[in-house]
Amino acid sequence: MPARCLPVPDFRAWLDAAPAQDIATIDGFVLGDCDDRATCTAALRSLSRAPIIALNETRSLEQTLALFTAGIDDVVRKPVHVREILARASAIRRRMNRGETRVAASPDQSARLTVYTDGRDPEIDGQSLMLPRRERTILEYLARNRGRQVTKSQIFNAVYASHETEVEESVVEGHISKLRKKLRQRLGYDPIEAKRLAGYTFVG
Repeated sequence: MPARCLPVPDFRAWLDAAPAQDIATIDGFVLGDCDDRATCTAALRSLSRAPIIALNETRSLEQTLALFTAGIDDVVRKPVHVREILARASAIRRRMNRGETRVAASPDQSARLTVYTDGRDPEIDGQSLMLPRRERTILEYLARNRGRQVTKSQIFNAVYASHETEVEESVVEGHISKLRKKLRQRLGYDPIEAKRLAGYTFVG
């Protein structure tokens, strides 16, 4: 999963300027040891539900309790492996989301499509629809933003997390085209509306 490291001044500047839709694409935040972590945490929590994990240089009960009070979801002592950070973030998301987000297409098609937020493939009429990771991530992002038009750039950020990658933004169109075809085949209709040069809207 791509990640970006920012010093505190740059992070605060990004947080103040970034559109809410871009912040919504972030899967989690890791805050190093700095003087204004409580302030950063409060600002983040007002904009995002993504897990916030703090890294501590030393073990301190008082500092740990203060961080939890400020809104940090987990505190980890350095050194720590990135795989542990990812596992902790996933566990936090599972607790927050209770495992799934259900998307009902309409009253007469209630619960036909279930989109999970813990890495599982979606289900249609109770049957699993196996998807490549990129397509599944796109579907999860669209489902979380149901009814809102999102741009190709926003979807790209949700999938690849950073523009500092050799992958071209145009690959999003290919992923969505394949995803829409699979959904149409199983549902009998297209739950994703596409408008040229504007973006995509998940209507269920």
